[in-house]
Amino acid sequence: MSDSHMPTGTKPYLKIGDVARMVGVSPSVIRSWESLGLTRPHRTESKYRLYTADDLKLLKRARFLRRVRGLNAPAIVQLLKRDGLVKSSPDGAARAIGVRLRQLRSERRLSLAQVAKAIGISVGFLSALERSNMSASVGTLRKLARFYKTNILDFFDAVKSSSRLVPAEGRKVLEAGAGVRMELLAWGNMVMEPHLFRIAPQAGSGESYTHEGEEFLHVLRGEFQIALEDEEYRLKPGDSFYFESATPHRWKNPGKSETWVLWVNTPPTF
Repeated sequence: MSDSHMPTGTKPYLKIGDVARMVGVSPSVIRSWESLGLTRPHRTESKYRLYTADDLKLLKRARFLRRVRGLNAPAIVQLLKRDGLVKSSPDGAARAIGVRLRQLRSERRLSLAQVAKAIGISVGFLSALERSNMSASVGTLRKLARFYKTNILDFFDAVKSSSRLVPAEGRKVLEAGAGVRMELLAWGNMVMEPHLFRIAPQAGSGESYTHEGEEFLHVLRGEFQIALEDEEYRLKPGDSFYFESATPHRWKNPGKSETWVLWVNTPPTF
């Protein structure tokens, strides 16, 4: 069987190199768009990506939006979702967040309008979050956690304790806004809260936020930009950074490929 065809041989598929050439972007750009949910290519047994003619058409549209309208990757995905060209299919973690947010609000007998006003977001956006139709940035999730007197760990639906070993496939995952994937590396009765942040190009925290504690991060891959109040820092692979969480901070991936950051908070109030 050729990797450029489905096992049935009934429908031709294109490899990522061919698609990149036809669309006019690099394979890394296509992979970063995939991480945001723009496409969901088929995979062969050897894990090669296989794209359809519909995928190709959608990727060409994304290229147009980037080059002609100057949109970044998260904005492109949001626009295509709004236009119905990209279907949202929330995973279990995303559905769990929506259910948990609705539960927290119902327990307190609050209306959507009351919570939205307190957080500083629209009623429509909060409603979409509770229905798992949209995802919130890290900053917005932090505001919601503070309002409900809980923490973001509660949104992971993490069990109270874990074994010493957490296999890669056993991590708790939270999609925190377009292009930000938080993988919880350990949980339970601990004094530290370690994550692996995977951040798509141009994605980030959104607005500045604060919380209690201290933070340490180490850039494993890609570029990382963080601003503490009016000071801005740009980190490259191998760089580390330490700061107090009470300092207003915001961050993003300013590069063209996915960034990986090992991020540790203490105490685990994030």
